[in-house]
Amino acid sequence: MKTYEIMVPCHFGLEAVLKREIYDLGYEVTQVEDGRITFLGDAEALCRGNIFLRTTERVLLKVGRFKAETFEELFQGIKSLPWEEFIPADGKFWVTKASSIKSKLFSPSDIQRVAKKAMVERLKGEYDLEWFSEEGASYPVRIFLLKDEVIVTLDTTGESLHKRGYRYLASKAPLTETLAAALILLTPWQKDRILVDPFCGSGTFPIEAAMIAAGIAPGMNRHFLSEAWENLIPKELWRDCFQEAEEMVNKDITTDIQGYDIDEDIIKAARENAKRAGVENLIHFQQRDVSDLHHPKKYGFVITNPPYGERLEEKEVLPELYAKIGQAYRGLDSWSMYMITSYEDAEKYIGRKADKNRKIYNGMLKTYFYQFLGPKPPKKNKKAEKR
Repeated sequence: MKTYEIMVPCHFGLEAVLKREIYDLGYEVTQVEDGRITFLGDAEALCRGNIFLRTTERVLLKVGRFKAETFEELFQGIKSLPWEEFIPADGKFWVTKASSIKSKLFSPSDIQRVAKKAMVERLKGEYDLEWFSEEGASYPVRIFLLKDEVIVTLDTTGESLHKRGYRYLASKAPLTETLAAALILLTPWQKDRILVDPFCGSGTFPIEAAMIAAGIAPGMNRHFLSEAWENLIPKELWRDCFQEAEEMVNKDITTDIQGYDIDEDIIKAARENAKRAGVENLIHFQQRDVSDLHHPKKYGFVITNPPYGERLEEKEVLPELYAKIGQAYRGLDSWSMYMITSYEDAEKYIGRKADKNRKIYNGMLKTYFYQFLGPKPPKKNKKAEKR
């Protein structure tokens, strides 16, 4: 089976999490860049990447890479790529997105127009056609320019991978599923440990944690654009990979995952989302204010996305809100707290400096992932367990 270069984008600052996921799937990482990772894999890897990777937005098949400082160089570079190896004569193809950073070519619409023209010229010669019906499967192209280097890819995913298919209703400022999964995987939380989100909104953190605990692949209940690419990916490969995902699910587990929110309607939506994700029995949702956050057990985790105060009137209540968070956390004996927020005075009002702080871009919004670390639980005595 042919080996491809496969590129997977992620949130800036979370490349290490995605890299670990790729290694765990058994693939060789060849390049780590800001916001994206490249690895080697065959057609099966395209299927498995889409179904199993929790922290990428999409799986891109790299067609080529070259330097271009002028539109003529862009045209010739695109035209020189072996498009006939990827797109059949009846394929529908277009440049769905072009981005440019620190490059002489910076107009996305012009890059898209020139690239499409070059692709047409290449395929006209290869297929001896003057006109393309484009009635077959869709092959959207994504082009990235960075310092005049052009990376050309085909999007195997279609609708972004953060759309797992379970979100029935979102809260006012939802966290994407891919970012929530990445932040959970960045912590040492394991399925036998307590996890509480006191600002759960529509349930993203608890649901993603429950899916991780139960071994539910994030893409197993949705479809991907490249399922129609029978010229590149045999149907049986998709069938086998979905079957692999089914066999990995284990809901016969005991978890202590809880989600609270002060909004009763949002809690109802979170329960419905959990049901659609197949994890409703693994999570306890409850209408509760953060000031009521308490738990008798030790060594638990708070993983949460509290309000940022993006609107002016909300900013006024943030000092009081974050003081409440700090007070509740101080009452949790031996717990760790992981919190993503753009509120720069978070530590001040929580009343404690974070042990670690990671800058993460949530879209264009600069946020901070504050990590307040509690003590590790004592190691279990294996000899005592055997008695």
